Amino acid sequence: MSLWRTFKVAWEGVTLNKVRSFLTTLGVIIGVGAVIVMLAVSAGAEAEITDQINTLGPNLIIVVPEFERGGFRDGPREPPGLYYDDLAAIAENVTGINGISAEQNTTQDVSGGGTTLESVSVVGTTPDLTRVREYVVTEGRFLTDEDNDRSNKVAVLGYDTAQELFGDDQSPLGQTIKIGSTRFTVVGVMAEKGVVGNTDYDSRIYIPITVVFKKFAYVRLKSEKVRSIEVSTESKEVMDSVMSQIETLLIERHDVDPMSPDFSLMTQDDIINTVASTTETFRNLLAWVAGVSLLVGGIGIMNIMLVSVTERTREIGLRQALGARPRDVQLQFLLEAVMLSLAGGLVGVIAGVGGSYLFNALGTMRTELVPASIPLAFAAAAIVGIFFGYYPATKAAQLDPIEALRRE
Repeated sequence: MSLWRTFKVAWEGVTLNKVRSFLTTLGVIIGVGAVIVMLAVSAGAEAEITDQINTLGPNLIIVVPEFERGGFRDGPREPPGLYYDDLAAIAENVTGINGISAEQNTTQDVSGGGTTLESVSVVGTTPDLTRVREYVVTEGRFLTDEDNDRSNKVAVLGYDTAQELFGDDQSPLGQTIKIGSTRFTVVGVMAEKGVVGNTDYDSRIYIPITVVFKKFAYVRLKSEKVRSIEVSTESKEVMDSVMSQIETLLIERHDVDPMSPDFSLMTQDDIINTVASTTETFRNLLAWVAGVSLLVGGIGIMNIMLVSVTERTREIGLRQALGARPRDVQLQFLLEAVMLSLAGGLVGVIAGVGGSYLFNALGTMRTELVPASIPLAFAAAAIVGIFFGYYPATKAAQLDPIEALRRE
């Protein structure tokens, strides 16, 4: 029997019961669609996080104390840390820097405009923050060197904080707010930035870092320690050189073992790579879930094909009596299984692509279609059809024609 004739017979067998064929392919449709949608969700989440990290600032190097990454070391000695003096030392001795800033945070209740906000993140920082992090001031101005040198009690409000305290009815500029028990004059409002990671930048208040040292909890520290130092380099090409200079300088200043410094340096690429490893685990989990859906779909195809072999035993015997070889029968039923699987794969691809765009357009979850997922899902559907269709096809080919013709 010719291949074309075998294909036509297989197609007739598939279309003989359209409802059953559709229900058979439903598992494959769900599995293939799930593969495409889940990979799109994973890629979208990774792209969203990467974009957020890139908004932190261009060519950014973040220096943090070692205890920020796992606790104090070596028992009761003076806790490691970064110092406000380190900021000036880096600015004076390290070349290739575009801007440098430091941060020290506190959490305080804030009142102003007749409203009180609890547990607001108050960030003590330096004037270069807007250059290092590419922050934009939408009203007024940011902090100045004079504000830090004189410990002026001035504040720059995050976008949401300004809205919550003063609303749209009055300008925050020149208004007096109380942070803890200390009064500050509002000199600026930041442009809307949103949430990056777990940090809501619009709900912050920025004040001179020297005021944080003097007025809040950090006054009890022997030295003016900072939570982090952020350095923006002139270009990406000089980042390695700048990091090396900073490391050498701080090791010398802190008098620590070069093999075990009391600080760590991170770049945006380091953060992105960490995120990528996390999202890879998430993606693998989603792939397993989609794989289980395909497995269930394949079992459904095998089940229906076995039922089909039983129902069409006399047809198989008659074809064999008329000259069909066992391999022709095997190929016919294998083609039927593959057709069912590929049909389910095709519908699943359409559903997966459509679902990805629908999630992105109507939902809050960003998705990005992964082009490679389409041939991958389609190939998986074909493999499912061949794998789960082989046993029923082989069973059909092994039927004895005489016994098959006797079957009622």
